[in-house]
Amino acid sequence: MQTMTQTVSASKSRLWAGRILTTLAVACIVLDGVMKLFKPPFVVKATLELGYPESSIVGIGVLLLVCTFIHLIPRTSILGAVLLTGYLGGAVASNVRIGNPVFSHVLFPVYIAAMIWGGLYLRDPRLRALISSNN
Repeated sequence: MQTMTQTVSASKSRLWAGRILTTLAVACIVLDGVMKLFKPPFVVKATLELGYPESSIVGIGVLLLVCTFIHLIPRTSILGAVLLTGYLGGAVASNVRIGNPVFSHVLFPVYIAAMIWGGLYLRDPRLRALISSNN
């Protein structure tokens, strides 16, 4: 009987850890996407420094928010994580191209992607089954 209680407790702990990681990542992403919609001067300046025209800012923000929304729907969460990983990979490439600092700029999207996939792994049994079936 004790093992049953420990299993349920571990599952709840895993689920909550996954939810917390997902919430942190999504909060950062939504903040970024919303700022791109409202285009404050510092966002415009940063986007221009990355080499993108000002006219692309809103479209990038909409794309980011749509991918995030897809990730938040349980049935399509894995697809959303893949789309967000592609978006974040583009952010890494953009920062590498202009020579931004590694740990604060270049790797920040990697940190967010790790939280997205870590949170998804902890809260989605389909992903855990997919990964463990390859062993």
